[in-house]
Amino acid sequence: MKPQTVGRVLGVGLRVAGRIAGQRLAGPAGNSSARPVTVAGVGGPGTQRNAVRQAGKATAGVARGLGGFLRPFRRVGGILVLEVTGVFFFLFVLVFGQMVWRMRTNYAQGPDHQKFLVAAGLMLLFLYLSVSSFWRARRK
Repeated sequence: MKPQTVGRVLGVGLRVAGRIAGQRLAGPAGNSSARPVTVAGVGGPGTQRNAVRQAGKATAGVARGLGGFLRPFRRVGGILVLEVTGVFFFLFVLVFGQMVWRMRTNYAQGPDHQKFLVAAGLMLLFLYLSVSSFWRARRK
């Protein structure tokens, strides 16, 4: 995504969220017969229900606006998580690769034959996980 496009999306999302929040806080403009919310039990169950409904609509509007604002960051965040995961797995590749290098003389036979095979298998597994994580980040 181009930097200009990201800026436009963020600007539009912020303006929409502000407009929705302002409208929800202002309340219905044409409804002058609405009674104010009173202490529980005094104003009746209808006013409480309306107040809860209006608060729920305001919360939904703010959540929708905030979701629109954060939408571009979701893609970038997903790519970043995949790359960090790939680096984390590559650290294990380095650790097991060092073990394989130290035991390379005993790969065919010897006291460390099983340890060598386990370390080589784990190194290959984490190498696969690291490369596939970077591959998935590249495809996003």
